[in-house]
Amino acid sequence: MKDRLKEMWLCHGVKLSLLAALCLGLALYGLLYALHQVFFLGEVFFSGLFVGLFYLYPLLLTLINFILLFTGKNNPRLQSLGRRFERTAICLGALYTLMYLPLTNIVFKDWTETLYNAQVHSPLWTEAVPTVVLLSLFGAAGYLALSAIPLRKMPPLLTVLSIAAMYLGIAQCALWIVQVFAMGWRFWLCLLPLNCILISLKVIRQKVNEWNLPDAGPASGSPQISSAPQNHGSLEGSKKEGTITPSPAKFFSHPFLQRLNLWLSRSSRWPAAALLVLFGQQPDSLAKAWTETSGWNLSQQVSPPNVFYDEHYLCTVAAGGHRRLVKPLRMGARRGHPVIVNRQLCIANAFEQVLEERLPWLHRPIRFFYDKYGFPLARHIRSPYAADAVYLLMKPLEWLFLAVLYAVGTEPEKRISVQYPPAHSTQAPSAPT
Repeated sequence: MKDRLKEMWLCHGVKLSLLAALCLGLALYGLLYALHQVFFLGEVFFSGLFVGLFYLYPLLLTLINFILLFTGKNNPRLQSLGRRFERTAICLGALYTLMYLPLTNIVFKDWTETLYNAQVHSPLWTEAVPTVVLLSLFGAAGYLALSAIPLRKMPPLLTVLSIAAMYLGIAQCALWIVQVFAMGWRFWLCLLPLNCILISLKVIRQKVNEWNLPDAGPASGSPQISSAPQNHGSLEGSKKEGTITPSPAKFFSHPFLQRLNLWLSRSSRWPAAALLVLFGQQPDSLAKAWTETSGWNLSQQVSPPNVFYDEHYLCTVAAGGHRRLVKPLRMGARRGHPVIVNRQLCIANAFEQVLEERLPWLHRPIRFFYDKYGFPLARHIRSPYAADAVYLLMKPLEWLFLAVLYAVGTEPEKRISVQYPPAHSTQAPSAPT
């Protein structure tokens, strides 16, 4: 029975792991149903599958890759299973990350720019993104070379360069984890780079073990490297026997290769600065990529506070459009939060104030209708272009409101100007529109 289960795992490990995650999700929601925390069987089924696929399975893949890092040293079938898990973790990890990002409120803007509501600045300095991408591509190329080419067919120098490139990729993944790690939604952004680190370490470990195997060595037709200790002081004796024998057994212990490996693996001596200059990047962009940010673990900058605008109200959302169109006038305050104020917003609020003063019986149903239908519509306005469209659609109403203000009041511009005063002002505006 044990051998049969082992055989099933070696043949169908990826499918069994996915099935296990889905079953765990269903079991979790079944327990909640038993505890009367969930009241519908349909919710148990669909929510259990969702949690199992998008939350439990990434954790299970990470655990499996961690275990495979220390197992399967000389087991070709287990190593083959590990490669299938590698591909699954990388492909699904990229997909999961793209799905998690829209839930995080991260916007691709530097710390110098003012954001709105719960938006978060980019964890990478935007000008240094090519630097991080370049070094990550180096790491990916090293991984592909080591995992796709058998060691016996791989020149030692290419092996050393591939390992050094993977060091760079591991460093970028580790910096990303340190930068974004926190409990909550940020945790899920760390799983893909964590799996990349585990996979890279596993590939390097397997290559070292592969070299230590008795039959490991270069391909036939090339000079053979003997691991037995011979006369290291004389190269002539080795040449007479048709072999070239480095002093230690491992290829990277050759003095030249060892020095090259050490030089490439030390970040202070890695010639990345010259490569970055060739690609138009600053030499110090390697460090600035993580420090020229705000609100993250490695950040050394402080961004301006976010501007709050109430997404319940169309006029306030419209104030978030492009400046050349909506023409923001100043910063105001609503419920203690700073908001962007433009003339259209002030006119609409002043009109509501007049309506509330003179026709309260009409103001209440209009206010109720606006709150009921304006709120769900405003929640879909997420881009400056959508806000621009709302601003233009509101223009006829703005002209109507302005005509009413000039028709019923003696100082309409004064009434308009006092809407949404700054937080330090003692003026009390009416309910915002």
